[in-house]
Amino acid sequence: MINLTDNITKLPGISDKRAALYKKMGVETVGELITHYPRGYIDFTSPIAIGNISGEENAVIRAFVSKKMRPYLGKITVYKLMLTDESGSITGTFFNGEYNYTRLILGREYIFYGRVSVNQFGQEIINPIYIPVDEVNKLIPKYRLTAGLSQAIVSANIKTAFDLLKEFPFSDLPEEIREEYSLLSHGEAMVKIHFPASSEESNVAKRSLVFKELLILQLGLAMIRSRNRKLTGAQMGLKSEQKQLEGFYSTLPFKPTNAQIRAVNDCIRDMGKQIPMNRLLQGDVGSGKTMVAAALAYYADLNGFQTALMVPTEILANQHYKSLVDFLEPHGIKTVLITGGMSAAEKRERRALIKSGEAGVVVGTHALIQKGVEFASLGLVVTDEQHRFGVGQRSELISKGANPHTLVMSATPIPRTLGLIIYGDLDISLLDEMPKGRLPIKTYGVNSSYRERIYKFIINHVNEGRQAYIVCPLIEESMVSEKTGAVKYYNELRESWFRQIPTGLLHGRMKQTEKDTVMEKFKGGEIMVLVSTTVIEVGVDVPNSVVMLIENAEQFGLSQLHQLRGRVGRGSEQSYCILITDSDSPYTKARIDTMSETSDGFEIAGKDLELRGPGDFFGKKQHGLPLMKIGDMTSDTLILEETQSLARNIIKDDPELSENVELRQLVAELFKETSEYGFN
Repeated sequence: MINLTDNITKLPGISDKRAALYKKMGVETVGELITHYPRGYIDFTSPIAIGNISGEENAVIRAFVSKKMRPYLGKITVYKLMLTDESGSITGTFFNGEYNYTRLILGREYIFYGRVSVNQFGQEIINPIYIPVDEVNKLIPKYRLTAGLSQAIVSANIKTAFDLLKEFPFSDLPEEIREEYSLLSHGEAMVKIHFPASSEESNVAKRSLVFKELLILQLGLAMIRSRNRKLTGAQMGLKSEQKQLEGFYSTLPFKPTNAQIRAVNDCIRDMGKQIPMNRLLQGDVGSGKTMVAAALAYYADLNGFQTALMVPTEILANQHYKSLVDFLEPHGIKTVLITGGMSAAEKRERRALIKSGEAGVVVGTHALIQKGVEFASLGLVVTDEQHRFGVGQRSELISKGANPHTLVMSATPIPRTLGLIIYGDLDISLLDEMPKGRLPIKTYGVNSSYRERIYKFIINHVNEGRQAYIVCPLIEESMVSEKTGAVKYYNELRESWFRQIPTGLLHGRMKQTEKDTVMEKFKGGEIMVLVSTTVIEVGVDVPNSVVMLIENAEQFGLSQLHQLRGRVGRGSEQSYCILITDSDSPYTKARIDTMSETSDGFEIAGKDLELRGPGDFFGKKQHGLPLMKIGDMTSDTLILEETQSLARNIIKDDPELSENVELRQLVAELFKETSEYGFN
């Protein structure tokens, strides 16, 4: 007998070698194995005739084993069989498949499923899954695999695990919830999702598991939100605030858009309430979020409160700092910058200004949440690109004030379904209006054969006084990778095409002073072409840049490509984004086509979520939430909304789940790796 925490090598049939293959997929324990859920199912009930197979495709066929060929012995032993139905024949090929070759009996009829390929000898079906015809009513699960593991092996290993488990130690939702929403018990759902007798049974099993997972997640987030609904110590209520803000707007070097004014007014209305503002400001790249933050910092200062703006990188911190100084200095509001790269003396000086209240606005990276940073009267906390911070980091900054108002800014458009999960009940303001005079960026996807033409294109624009970015996925080129490295690329360009052009290099391993120097030269026009890694993804603003060339575009997600593209098109000149890739995969083509066809950040974000899944949307666990095992925010929208409504009702009557002990325990289990939530 075994337990969920046992290593999978305790299961018969899983050697150390096979366990190493499972580890590549993140499966090391028995519990991780049985929660390695199917991605779908193979339906053996509707086979097609062999004669109707057209080209290369996945196919289900019903055929007799009409002939067994002599195995080809080599480094890989190849076993071939002839499979025949009334319409024709096809070769069945197994690599190192002696077990299958022996098990398939000459003259017997089976249902086969596999990828059909075409070569000079005709069609063949490679390493097919098969079942005897008398088992045709069964659905066969399809699992995510790695080389060396087959669907049959994974399914057999999971069945062994179920057979040997001492008990099924999964807590269930309360019976009344399961009855009301027609859910299976956890144990029954687990077995039926792996071994369903019908598609209806698999659907009910999946719904039961998804519902439970999303409900527990929503309950945990609802508990966090209810804890944060304390009275604010920074209620702001200046009369005639709009008139006061007109004084701020009048000093700007541009006219604010209607969307910006609307967002500022939304926030001011919230900041006048007893409950702290909790608002998300979403706006595409270049839509003017920093101006909104400046207006709110100005308003907070009029009310006697300080503002803190926390950003994920030093480059972005410097960018925001300079913008806020320009916006707020005419009104006598002192803005200071504090980052990890500063000297101890510089940090002491800044901390003194913050503690005394002389600094009305503080911009910084994670250095803002260090113990030595104390505020005189923190009333507004702004986080930019919040999904890049952990939950604990955000709450640490908020704890430096008396329940201050919070504004989350994001240039990463988040689809509504994912926003529901990450931000819950945040009110949302959209900057859906770009500043006047901006032209849509023309975007093209090409292969590397166009590179010389692109270099000439860049040189022509530089000769006209414009600037360009070239983005590479790596700093140094790896021996095991063909991805373009920024350092090597930069050196090659300076020795060839761009000998006569001032060209700079920027990457994450440079010292902050070096980065600052390069960016200042680029902004000032001393550098005309900047070769960079993705450190320029967010926040860098050089309106004179009109060309963005992205090498190895297949290495970037859609939202990241959109962020990079947003570094150009910030002036009144026509701008261009050129994506170079030699990948011919359908996945890459779908991304490049999306980039070429639309500049709508929300449409792009939705497509990115669909293609990559929520786990990869923000990178590795950067959003600070427990990882979902089966819930899919792109396809489980209805269940998401059901569970959110149910969670709200439960928390409304029982904010700490003290009367719902089973549910509280489930929340603690889900959030156990995120101790800062404090659910234990």
